[in-house]
Amino acid sequence: MTFFIDVILDIAQFHEKKDSCFMHKASEALELILAATENFATETVLNAEATGCVLQEIVKAERDQPPFDRVMMDGIALSWSNYNSGQLKFPIQAIQAAGDKKLSLKSGRCIEIMTGASLPRGADSIVPIEELSILNGEAIIKNQYKLQKNRFIHPRASDYTKGKQLLSPGKRISPFDIAIIASCGKKDVVVSKDPIIRVISTGNELIESGKPIGPHEVRMSNGPAIVSLLKSHHYKKIKHDHIGDNISKLNERLAIHLKESNVLILSGGVSMGKADYIPQVLCNLGVKVIFHKVSQSPGKPMWFGKGPEGQLIFALPGNPVSALICCRHYVLRSLLCASGAPKILPEYAKITSKIYFKPLLTLYKPVKLRFDKNGQTLAIPIKTNTSGDFASLSDTDGYLELPQNKTYFPKGSIARLHRWIVQ
Repeated sequence: MTFFIDVILDIAQFHEKKDSCFMHKASEALELILAATENFATETVLNAEATGCVLQEIVKAERDQPPFDRVMMDGIALSWSNYNSGQLKFPIQAIQAAGDKKLSLKSGRCIEIMTGASLPRGADSIVPIEELSILNGEAIIKNQYKLQKNRFIHPRASDYTKGKQLLSPGKRISPFDIAIIASCGKKDVVVSKDPIIRVISTGNELIESGKPIGPHEVRMSNGPAIVSLLKSHHYKKIKHDHIGDNISKLNERLAIHLKESNVLILSGGVSMGKADYIPQVLCNLGVKVIFHKVSQSPGKPMWFGKGPEGQLIFALPGNPVSALICCRHYVLRSLLCASGAPKILPEYAKITSKIYFKPLLTLYKPVKLRFDKNGQTLAIPIKTNTSGDFASLSDTDGYLELPQNKTYFPKGSIARLHRWIVQ
């Protein structure tokens, strides 16, 4: 009996190896996708709407920053030489607030000053209001206070000078960058154009939320999850559609979506079943296949091609874990590349428990992250009950990439980490 089991296992491994000969490695698949990815066009948007966009112009300083010697505390401005000669009482010459024109300080006097104001001419020191008493038009410095020359003054051009390059193309615009853009006097800015994306769920068994469902049907989850994942990375022009397993309807609707979109993402219909029509329908519509099947788990049936007008077409497996990992690993990286976003820097984590995986495939293992007292990133493997167990992903932060030339990864191994959300 043992002999026959061994023979069966040998045959299974033979077919697995034979099948792998016709599949691209995961690294090859990514290279093919990125090679086929062209940059999106650019557009000009208001700076208030630019957060999350990828900058596509150089932003230079409009003027010095700060543009004047800026006062950093409420109090009085005076000449340090007067104080150094022993003077502690200073008649208040005037008041100068932020935005007021710069005044000229008279000898032996002080100007009551506000945070953000320009330093008056002739002044070189600030005494905070907390170190003063003001009585009958005079500011009296407390005896115990030791005044330091030039303290609480933010010197002109100490941050940067006029004309300095502050932001470069390829920068994902943050709220802090908006402050820079606005400070440079730019009302609008050139960014990568937001692509038009269509996410298509396929399958007769899928039922939208809120609609009656039969015992033989399942709720539609892949499409909404893919839309959400992409929107969390600032892609906003996304619409979702559902098409059943019908060749004529698939031909008709996908033709419309191809015409309207820059990127088409399908879920389901790419495996080996009799109702997996997607590869044939895409071929009918003039889409050039670049690859079908990747030697990875989950997500082996993945399909990628390019449309007649240069559209990027990703046909992802229908199993939820497979679809989401393929979307994050391939679709998102292609979109980031086309947007001119910075490359994702490699990140690694230590595995907290052993992983054994027999098939000769690249394994993408969902994990949740923790950190030890030394700052080491720890990856806790999360068991998924087949690639249909999308509920298990809720407690994860990303997934590990485990190479296909190994089957055993002991506790403490270091592995490449891919977070769901790219910072």
